[in-house]
Amino acid sequence: MYKFFVAIGFLFLINPAFSQRSHRLSESSSIKFDSSSFVAQKQYLNNLSASDYQKKEFKQKNISIPYRLLSPSNLKSTKKYPLVVTLHNSTRIGNDNEKQLEPLSRIWLKPDIRKNFQAFVLAPQFETRSTDYVFDQVKNVQVSKLNANLPIIIDLIEQLKKELNIDENRIYLIGYSMGGSSVQNLLSLSPGTFAAMISIAGIPDFSSTNALQSKPIWLIHGAKDNENPFNGSEALFNELKHDKKIRFSTFANLDHNTINYPLLNTDELPKWLFQWKK
Repeated sequence: MYKFFVAIGFLFLINPAFSQRSHRLSESSSIKFDSSSFVAQKQYLNNLSASDYQKKEFKQKNISIPYRLLSPSNLKSTKKYPLVVTLHNSTRIGNDNEKQLEPLSRIWLKPDIRKNFQAFVLAPQFETRSTDYVFDQVKNVQVSKLNANLPIIIDLIEQLKKELNIDENRIYLIGYSMGGSSVQNLLSLSPGTFAAMISIAGIPDFSSTNALQSKPIWLIHGAKDNENPFNGSEALFNELKHDKKIRFSTFANLDHNTINYPLLNTDELPKWLFQWKK
């Protein structure tokens, strides 16, 4: 029954007739939350071996960034591959180089996704918050402000581009909660670096909206989110709605902790990212 509801929910979200106008209208889903199915989803992902995620560390400006790096399963030296940067939420802060492998980073370990979406996947870990939130009196919403440890990810990407066969036209961002805010900060900081971004339950960054008007951006938020309020994504979508590549998916029955429920058992996230090139 769970798979039926997920399929129906995403069929609505990706209906071609609807997506023709999705750059001007938000997409909504009334999918119901199933706690037992969500637990099973996360348990399946947590049981996948993460041994292929190599443990590495990047140091710069007196800041150390532990990170995990997943390589394509059938790596060929003559081929260039996309790079997916996945950023964790605030509950995964630390320096153990383990906790940042939350469900969104683990979907890339699923056999079907590893086979069909060959890519390098970068999962850094922050010892302190990568993004903080302040209230914008003018826009009447919380906004995200990057911290000093976040821009170092741009330098890490530049190093990886020198070391690995990365397709520089296909570098993608995805994150949830604090990570969903931080991917917005990175895109605003260096829009020329990235081909597309997915921000899930993030706090918006309005600092470079003029530079983002032609970027592929997918905002995903639960209407019942009281932790990172839904109205922030709504305000950012309204500011960018003339961007024909923006997409805003809202889930009427989901909150901050349940928003990933319909996203983990499909390939819609990688499928959407991989269609874009700079």
